[in-house]
Amino acid sequence: MQKTPSLRQSPRYPVDSVDHALTLMEMVRDYGRVRISVAARLLGVSVSTAHRLMAMLVYRGYAVQDASRRYIPGPALGLPPVGVPWTAELRHRSYPHLEMLAGRLRETANLMVRAGTEVRFLASVEGDHSVRVGDRQGVALPAAAASGGKALLATMDPATVEQLYRHQAELVGSPFDARSHTRLAAELAMIRIRGFAINDQGTEEGVGAVGVAVRDSSGAAVAGMTVSVPRDRLRTALDAGLVAELMRSRIELEADLHGFVAATW
Repeated sequence: MQKTPSLRQSPRYPVDSVDHALTLMEMVRDYGRVRISVAARLLGVSVSTAHRLMAMLVYRGYAVQDASRRYIPGPALGLPPVGVPWTAELRHRSYPHLEMLAGRLRETANLMVRAGTEVRFLASVEGDHSVRVGDRQGVALPAAAASGGKALLATMDPATVEQLYRHQAELVGSPFDARSHTRLAAELAMIRIRGFAINDQGTEEGVGAVGVAVRDSSGAAVAGMTVSVPRDRLRTALDAGLVAELMRSRIELEADLHGFVAATW
């Protein structure tokens, strides 16, 4: 059995800002609830500096603010790794297509993979509108709320999807919400018919998204490709052909995935 060193040794060339951010992340993880003033005092920095550090943790999903304005662990803390070895290769092959899609639509294009009932954003390319949805790389979201997550769930057998959510409920010690799952199952059935999913402020206020599933050479759904749009532009973007452009990019990417079979990695 590999032993853990009894003491951590400081690196020869420490980076204070990184150390402060990681220490703050540990506070949120271990204390459960953290106030900015307390964090600033423990870190030995100003309140404004602590606030900027916490804002980055919130941005990356490692912390969220509760009703009492304290910070609690976010969805990215405690998440297991995706657990598949092919994500780096998939991201490498997909990135040029995200760049082209973002360039054609001037909106933010994303690639995500499913890990259980969550999706993880592997890559994000921002559009060039002055008001746009920001970079989502590294963000984790509920699959049932994100457009790419719903597109991926829709490729699965309905019974398998139900089993997935029943198992997740058991893991967290909560009852299975049959009513909510019935609504999700109906939405997934519609997505299977039309071929794409829509998220209208399901994950973030003021943000909409459209997503499709991307398949490897064997036909297995391996990722979700999405376009994120400020909600007040979503209807206009849909009317202007967003779905057709997204489908075109999906076809182009799948052509470039020739020979890529996730199950063989």
